[in-house]
Amino acid sequence: MPDATQLARFENGQGFIAALDQSGGSTPKALALYGVGESEYASEAEMFDLIHAARTRVITSPSFTSDRILGAILFAGTLEREIDGRPVIEYLWEVKGIVPFLKIDVGLDTERDGVQPMREIPELDALLARAAERGVFGTKERSVIHAASPTGIEAVVAQQLKVAEHVVAAGLVPIIEPEVSINAPDKAEAETLLKAELLRGLDALAGDGKVAVKITIPTVDGFYDDLIAHPRVARVVALSGGYERDEANARLARNPGLIASFSRALLDGLTAQQSEEEFDRTLDASIESIYQASIA
Repeated sequence: MPDATQLARFENGQGFIAALDQSGGSTPKALALYGVGESEYASEAEMFDLIHAARTRVITSPSFTSDRILGAILFAGTLEREIDGRPVIEYLWEVKGIVPFLKIDVGLDTERDGVQPMREIPELDALLARAAERGVFGTKERSVIHAASPTGIEAVVAQQLKVAEHVVAAGLVPIIEPEVSINAPDKAEAETLLKAELLRGLDALAGDGKVAVKITIPTVDGFYDDLIAHPRVARVVALSGGYERDEANARLARNPGLIASFSRALLDGLTAQQSEEEFDRTLDASIESIYQASIA
C-alpha cells in the first residue's frame, strides 16, 4: 500500500509536481538549454552525470521546498544516484518532504492510428519492486495523442490502465499520462474522446487503488472537472505541453483543481553558468509563478 502520509499530501496538499525526469532521448536538449553543449561530454555516462548534477542543483536549492512543491518525478537511473551521500529518493522525502515519483516508461512507439503508445516496458514488475523497495511513492508513464482517433485513443488508454494495474499491485500510485499534442489540429475533439475513455476505464478499474492522471491543459476551461472529482483519481496534473511558462500558467489558472507537473516550463532560464544566487533567484520566481497558477 502507498505510504498514507505521502498519499494524503499528494491528494490534498497545495502545490505542484516538478517533472525532473529527462531520460536518454531528452537529456541532450535539456543540457543544451542549461548551457551545456554536446562537446562537453564524450559518453552517455558523462551526459547522465551532468544531468544528475543539474537535477541535484535544483533539488538542493533553498527555493525547492515542500511549501510549494508536492512531488518530483525522476528518471529511472536516478534510483542509483545520491545527493549529499543519501539516495535521491530518500533525500527528497526525508530531507525535503517532497513525494518521490519515478518515470517508468522507456519512450514512445512509432505513430499509428493517430497516436504513439508506450514501448513495451522491459521487466516492469522487477522495476516496480525495486522502486517500492527504495521508497518511491508513485510512477509516471507517457504516451502521446496526435489526432482525434477513437480507436487510437481507446488503445492508448487501455495500455495506460493495464500498466497502472501493475503499478497499483506493486503498492505504488501510477500517474498515467496520455498527452494530447498541443499541435493536434482537432485537439478539443481528441480531449473529448480521451476523457470519455478515461472515465469509462476508471469505472471498470479492478481493485480499489487510486491513480493520478497527467493531461495536457484543456482547450475548454474546466473540461476535466468530472475527472478531478472521480473517486478513483488521486489527483489530476497538467503538463506544459510546449506552451511557454507564462501561457501555461495562465491556462492552468483557469482550471481550478488542476495542478502543474511542468518540466521545461519549470527549468526555463536556469543555466550552469549562473551564480548560486542568480540560479536560486531564477528558480524561485519560476516555482512561485507555477505555484500560484496551481492554487488559483
